[in-house]
Amino acid sequence: MDLIRFNRPQLTRRGFLKISGISSMSFLLGGCGTPTFEDLVGTLSEPINQKVEKLIFQPQKPVPEFAPSAIQPEALIVNSFRGTPIIDIEKYQLIIDGEVEQPLSLSMAEIQNLPLTSMIIRHVCVEGWAAIVQWGGIRLREIIALARPKSNVRYAYFKSADGYYESWDIASVLHPQTLLAYEKNGQPLPVENGAPLRLASPIKLGYKQSKWVTQITLTSHLTNFQGYWEDLGYEWFAGI
Repeated sequence: MDLIRFNRPQLTRRGFLKISGISSMSFLLGGCGTPTFEDLVGTLSEPINQKVEKLIFQPQKPVPEFAPSAIQPEALIVNSFRGTPIIDIEKYQLIIDGEVEQPLSLSMAEIQNLPLTSMIIRHVCVEGWAAIVQWGGIRLREIIALARPKSNVRYAYFKSADGYYESWDIASVLHPQTLLAYEKNGQPLPVENGAPLRLASPIKLGYKQSKWVTQITLTSHLTNFQGYWEDLGYEWFAGI
């Protein structure tokens, strides 16, 4: 299936709502895996920690946010995986594929034409530090809705320009405070913090919040490749 490209006028809020008919609960069941991952390994059962944590996770409940006076501009530590990748913003495309009715290839101009959401939240690192940051971007569930995922989708895989990879449960992906961010503290997102696009959410630990995101693949199951740090022994669900 060919990737679909959108012109800017098609991605207004009114157009988005018309296309998606979004319902916060309609996507909380899951879709099928991508050939890329299926060709490499067989399927696995759910991680044990997901079985426990999803019982207490409330997928549509907002996390309390902070006042602008609480922002900590210098507190967000830059952690890199394989160094900072070089990305040509003019050629950049976000690919959304997998088990969807309408695969997408979106430029940054098209993404920034979608409704901007801003939130001030605490970023928590598994290493023991935290930072209150204002993130601005597009709600991930709005982009997911445009791709029209199939009814059995349960997970999303994220690929990054530096080779980093992650996977999330679909309920966390569709949480109203899960963003694809392109702003930090009211300014364009610095490349060292993940520009042009990174995940930002108050419901996951920092290692789940991929930087330099280039591809989102929706799937019905997990494989042996669950996430860079998870494959080295870190917790998969990593909820806060």
